[in-house]
Order: sequence, then structure tokens, then C-alpha cells
Amino acid sequence: MWTDTWLALRPWLAASAACLAITLMPASASAQDFGDHSSATLTKKAWEALAAGNGDDVLAYTGKCRELYAAEAKKQQASLTDFAAADKAHDAWALNDVGTCLFIEGQLREKQDKPKEAIAAYRQLTDELKFCQCWDTKGWFWKPAEAAAGRLKELEFDAKLE
Repeated sequence: MWTDTWLALRPWLAASAACLAITLMPASASAQDFGDHSSATLTKKAWEALAAGNGDDVLAYTGKCRELYAAEAKKQQASLTDFAAADKAHDAWALNDVGTCLFIEGQLREKQDKPKEAIAAYRQLTDELKFCQCWDTKGWFWKPAEAAAGRLKELEFDAKLE
């Protein structure tokens, strides 16, 4: 009797075990590993994903950064009339990180040969978050919107030629 029950339940148990294993399997970093969810962490992870050539991760990290911090970034942008001085630039943390994430998205879209999407990311950066700054590990701030403006000129010129 137990043997018959065991044989009858065996396919069900195997399927259940497989489903449980899939459910408990750790998710890939792409959509799950947001670290402490800070804008700085998300931006750092987006840069790393871009360097590694992992577009899904780039979009996951930049998307989460925008989702969590875009409203604050726009408030910080609205409070500025020019770029913050180097000693005050970190005060605009959301602006800097969300703007940098838009630049990273533009870079990704260029690598993916998706110029329209690159233009959209760069355009949003130059139109909405133009005073963002990004800390370079070499010890200075650079301006992603200025870099994006240069990319926009090139991409829009190329689009006219097509």
C-alpha cells in the first residue's frame, strides 16, 4: 500500500521539489541586488554593469535609481542656477546620481546601437538635470550633461544622414 502511494506521489513530489528549488534559487544580481538602495550604490553598480557589458543590470540599477530618487533630483535641480561649487557638489547627491544614471543609460544605448534611446536619455539629462556632476575617481567632478550634449550633437547629426 505505501509503495503504491509512494509511486503515485513520486511525480508530484519531484515536480514540487523542482518548483521549490527554482523559487529558493538566488536571483541574479541584475534585478535583485540593489545593495543598500542608496543612489550612490545604484549608480556605482550601474557603472560596473556598463563596464561588464551587462545591459540588463545597467537598466535595473539606473531604473531603480530614477524610481527612488528622480523627484528629489528634480527638486535639487530646481534649487540651482548653476553648477554647485566643488565643496558643495555632494549636497546635490540625488541630482548627481540620477543625472549620471541617465548618462550611463545613454552610453548603454549607444553600445547597443539604439541611437533613438540614447538620444532620449541624453535629452532628458540635458533638459531636466543639467547641473548634475559626477565625481571622477581621479579627484575631480565632471559634468555629465555637457558630455551628453556632445553625444547628442553627434547622434542627431548621424540621424540626419540616415
